[in-house]
This record gives sequence, C-alpha cells and structure tokens, in this order.
Amino acid sequence: MPDAVPALEARHISKTFGELEVLRDISLVVNPGDTISVLGPSGSGKSTMLRCLNFLETPDRGQVLLAGEPVGRRADGRLVSDKELAKSRARMGMVFQSFNLWPHFTVLQNVIEAPTKVLGLSKDEAVARAEGLLAKVGLADKRDVYPFALSGGQKQRVAIARALCMKPDVLLFDEPTSALDPELVGEVLAVMRDLAKEGMTMVVVTHEMGFARDVCDEVVFMDRGVVVEHAPPAEFFGNPKTERAQRFLSRYA
Repeated sequence: MPDAVPALEARHISKTFGELEVLRDISLVVNPGDTISVLGPSGSGKSTMLRCLNFLETPDRGQVLLAGEPVGRRADGRLVSDKELAKSRARMGMVFQSFNLWPHFTVLQNVIEAPTKVLGLSKDEAVARAEGLLAKVGLADKRDVYPFALSGGQKQRVAIARALCMKPDVLLFDEPTSALDPELVGEVLAVMRDLAKEGMTMVVVTHEMGFARDVCDEVVFMDRGVVVEHAPPAEFFGNPKTERAQRFLSRYA
C-alpha cells in the first residue's frame, strides 16, 4: 500500500525580514492525527514558521502542502489565487497567543462568525455546532457573555472552540498559554490534551515542556531559524543529541 499523504508538510521553507534570516531551509512532516510540539528559545523562528504554514507570512522560498495540495505557492514558485489560499486557510484553524476575539461580539457570535460567512452555514446550523463546542470546552454557560467578562483561560478556550467550529483538518497553536496567568494554563492544556486523544492533527508552538513530553507524538526543536532536532518526546527529553538542545532542556531540569 502507498504511504499515507501527510496532513501538512513544509518543504525547505526560508524567510527573511530585511537583512535578518528568520527561517532557513525548514522542512516538516505532520501525519494525520499527530500532535507536533515546536520548542525553542525566544527568537528561534517558531512563530514565524507556524505563520508560514498558512501563509499569514509568505515564505521567500519553499512549499507548503495541505493533504498533498499546495498552500500559498505551487512547486514552480507561482502564488496560488486568493480564493485557493482562502480555501486552504479555512482547513487550518489558528489559535493565537493573544486570543484575537472580537470584543463587540458575544462568545457565541465570535464562534459562529466564520462558519456562517466563510463556510456558508445557516445560522441555526452554526449555532448548534457552536453550542456543542462551547460545551466541549466547558463554556456552555458563557455563550451570551462578551469577551471583556472572561478570564484569559476562558478567552483562549473560546478561541479554540471558534477554530474547531470550522471543522479544520489541522489546528495550529501559537504559544496558546504564554499570555495566561499560571493558574489558568491548566484549563487550556486540558482541552488540548482531549483534542490530542481524539486524534485532532495539531502543530503547537509552546514552552509547556510537560505537554510536549506527555501529549505530543513528535518534538521539533528550533534555534536561530533552523530545526536542530526532531525526535519522539521520550528520545528528545531523555537523550537530546545536540549540545544546544541539552542546554535548552537544562533550564527545565
């Protein structure tokens, strides 16, 4: 039987901002149902790499494939149409560090906006889907509340429900707990752990070492714009191969 097509793949991605080379020849394969954690020091290019996967940042070189289909740029270097890019982005949910909820919308309105406007769901269908997801993340009683009345952890759980309401093939998380008070981190990680158990395909940029070690299928360690190590969690945490990874992990010992 032929090998399964990766859910998401990056091939030789590079990105510069002015004179600064932020990413250099990044390649990544995410198989269906896998949870990949992306670790590394601040400034290593983790978030830029994540944003290049859905072309929120346009890579200078390289290609991204979603279930084998080009995202943003074809193999010959030509950019895809805006319509094609929008279709790809609709299949990749994005959860940001700073929540990015619309403050003038209620929780329910935040969650149903994209499914109704982008997917063309009826309001009744979108509301039913949203209510189920809000119950899933423990916020069924907050559907008519505005974001200002929520804690940071609650806002991030709404953001996850909003991303899930699009029924994406892949979820991308950009340091989803780094803006939260320590006591609120656990409630967000619990939702993410449940998604991993259910087989949601996820790429998670994070500083949460316990999550990376206990939940993820693969660890990608970046430094200075390159992938330094890529290994299963037990191997990465138990026997890191490079001196740079060893120094990074020593901070968490």
